[in-house]
Amino acid sequence: MAGCGCKDGLQGEDLRARRALWIVLFLNATMFFVEGIAGWLAESTGLLADALDMFADAAVYAIALWAVGRHAAHKRSAAVLSGWLQLILGLSVLADVMRRLIMGSQPEPPVIGIVGMLALAVNVAALLLLQRHREGGIHLRASWIFTKNDVIANLAVLAAGGLVAWTGSRLPDLLVGFGIAALVCRGGYAILKAADADKKRSCIVTTS
Repeated sequence: MAGCGCKDGLQGEDLRARRALWIVLFLNATMFFVEGIAGWLAESTGLLADALDMFADAAVYAIALWAVGRHAAHKRSAAVLSGWLQLILGLSVLADVMRRLIMGSQPEPPVIGIVGMLALAVNVAALLLLQRHREGGIHLRASWIFTKNDVIANLAVLAAGGLVAWTGSRLPDLLVGFGIAALVCRGGYAILKAADADKKRSCIVTTS
């Protein structure tokens, strides 16, 4: 209908959410490749962990895009899928931390610092884009939680790069990799818990 502000059955707020999600999806997918390659070349567990976190977020945003404008049950399903994805990737990062702890690594602080600053800028931009939607559906709340965690992870990566340069030890990088993995797992658990609570509220409303 002309002038209704609708497109493909979506209302104005859903359209704005979709635009924001497309932008942050592109930013995170791009940073996944940039940070992943840099982390591998610089032998930085922190950067690799953050790159996997970027990949997880890109997947979360893609799932959230699918859920925009759909039934609440679909949004909960999207959030649950996002939560499990975060948990799986978090555990994968933990495994890589253990591998590097045993096999050894030689992190490069300048690369960690430069790429870490770029990743922080991307996630702050994503956070600002998603801020207005943080009280939306469970799929959007999931995206907000993950992005907020990313900013914290980026700051930790930068701190690790500084400590590696200062101390000459690889342990700060490994500790940050472990911390990011734990943060990813915690975020996944938080979304699964929120989705379960949302489902229970929906059941109460339906039966009352």
